[in-house]
Amino acid sequence: MIINTNVSAQVGATNLAKSTSMLQQSLARLSSGSKIVSPADDPAGLAESITLSADIKRTGAANANVTNAISFAQTQDGFLQKVGDALNRMSELSIDAQDATKSSSDRADYQAEFSTLAAYITNSGGKDFNGVSLFSATALSVTTDGNGGTFTMAAINLTATAYTGATTGTDISTTAGAATALTAVEAAISQLSTDRASVGASVQRLTFTSDQLSVLSNNLSAANSQITDVDVAQESTQFAKYQILVSAGTSMLAQANQSPQSVLKLLQ
Repeated sequence: MIINTNVSAQVGATNLAKSTSMLQQSLARLSSGSKIVSPADDPAGLAESITLSADIKRTGAANANVTNAISFAQTQDGFLQKVGDALNRMSELSIDAQDATKSSSDRADYQAEFSTLAAYITNSGGKDFNGVSLFSATALSVTTDGNGGTFTMAAINLTATAYTGATTGTDISTTAGAATALTAVEAAISQLSTDRASVGASVQRLTFTSDQLSVLSNNLSAANSQITDVDVAQESTQFAKYQILVSAGTSMLAQANQSPQSVLKLLQ
């Protein structure tokens, strides 16, 4: 029997330290909700999680871009719809002005309304969305995924010749002028139908993309969750186990530290 080296106490202390470390780790996991509290817990899993987290962020940003582009296109179509109403009225006025029973005064009234509507269309061409022109000759390139892929939205230009031909230099104060104006307005209506179809196609394409990005983001989040999120039920069981081990280890260490006291009886 020896007193300089208490092997039982050393073994007990070592086991208690291990149990305490595992208890602290389990506590950290339960309190944080993550299986990976430090890189040492799962180096490979942490590396994969970092990559997935970055993918999720980029996918979310791309989805925000697409959503904004949809709003942009819908705003375009809102203006184009009213421009269409104006053009329809202008075509109606052009026909009214060709009525042989109308006086010059009547045609002057028609011309006043016609000019006002033309000015409205011209003014609409200068509208913008968050500082970006709604109607220009430059197409917009929309980022549609986390890797920088893009989709080009068709340019809608209200200053194109088809529109300006109907809004500038037209005069329905005479029957001849009304006939010429009608031809120009019909060309503008034809262009408008093409432009609205293009806007609708862009909205449809971007809506599909947004839906796809939402599904992708959900799948990436689920994959990342499998790597990093703690299973509370399982970890709670481990936590209870380590609590018992720490309690038992503490008691046994206390007993081991008392063992050398029996040597005193031999010295009495």
